[in-house]
Amino acid sequence: MTDHALEISGLTKTYAATGRAPAKDALKGIDLDIPRGSIFGLLGPNGAGKSTLINILAGLVNKTAGSVKIWGFDQDVNPRQSRAAIGIMPQEPNLDPFFTPRGSLDVQAGLYGVPRAQRRTEEILDLIGLSDKAEAYARSLSGGMRRRLLLGKALVHDPHILVLDEPTAGVDIELRNMLWDNVRDLNRAGKTIILTTHYLEEAEAMCDEIAIINHGEMIVRDTTANLLGTLDQKTLVITPEKPADIAAMPDGVTLQQRDDGRLAFSYKSSTIQAGDILAHLSGAGIRVRDVTTEQPDLEDVFLSLTSSR
Repeated sequence: MTDHALEISGLTKTYAATGRAPAKDALKGIDLDIPRGSIFGLLGPNGAGKSTLINILAGLVNKTAGSVKIWGFDQDVNPRQSRAAIGIMPQEPNLDPFFTPRGSLDVQAGLYGVPRAQRRTEEILDLIGLSDKAEAYARSLSGGMRRRLLLGKALVHDPHILVLDEPTAGVDIELRNMLWDNVRDLNRAGKTIILTTHYLEEAEAMCDEIAIINHGEMIVRDTTANLLGTLDQKTLVITPEKPADIAAMPDGVTLQQRDDGRLAFSYKSSTIQAGDILAHLSGAGIRVRDVTTEQPDLEDVFLSLTSSR
């Protein structure tokens, strides 16, 4: 066994032409290794190829070329073991409206061949906060409860890897926090988490590493900290004692006056220090009441990498 939960090499997927639509290359030679025990972010704009990649991992889509190993099992050589090693919480609900949460979990466990004596239905219901709704029909559950049930279904066979496809889309803040607490607990228990999300602040807060896919290609993969450091840009925001008119700025510094009266100075942190700007203001006779700094977040990095391609 290797140190990687997931090993993808040269993965390609081409959808055949249909009618007037030409053939489409959804994935173009993806290489990706994901360490065991990590929380890994898989990001990209709509149509980037993320869903195709997840569906290949789930065994729902056949790849065109390349290899996929899940927990050391080659998908082509050991399909049953590779599928048993991964659980997927889909983006779209796929619940039978006439099943209760307890029934849904039992049926899902049966589909994976989990013996009744080894099923963890009550434990999972408690984990996802649906013990009090265990006998309610799925059609009567709120949208947030249905998403929690999707998470429970992904856990019934106790997979080593858990894929969360937009797990908090359309849910309220309380449920979002509950889901992330569950995810952290599962990760501490040894599960590898693969997360796709359009809420980039979540990926920034949760993920150890991030890969960004665009147009079927992986354009970057790095630690979250390193990605945030790729933008050599900072903003110094000051509140002057009184309205100030600044005639000139040091080279490399741009000034924006905000509606609330604060002044925002943007600069490259590799060549300019905040102290240089403050010294310039002092020399201009401007007294500062308050000062803060702003740094790029993951959304800035994401847009800089995907908008140019």
